[in-house]
Amino acid sequence: MSHLYEHRNYMIFNVSELASIDFSTVLETSAETVRKSVDETKTFVKWEGDAPACVASLTTKEGPYNHDEILAILSSEEWTAPMNEEGLV
Repeated sequence: MSHLYEHRNYMIFNVSELASIDFSTVLETSAETVRKSVDETKTFVKWEGDAPACVASLTTKEGPYNHDEILAILSSEEWTAPMNEEGLV
């Protein structure tokens, strides 16, 4: 694991709960800039240290995950659209 990210934690949750996130307490900028799953039903946030209250109170959460775990998850077909022979989605 990269030392730069060893203290980061990641939580996946349904996009329906994005309004619950206090973006001043996580390392994402806004609901408009978060990465979403291919079907756009899930997203995630990251933070360092203890989970912010807004993350702890999510009802659809999966995690927390560390950096290596989230990289494996985000490389799955649920999060990364498959490419065709020309390298296009």
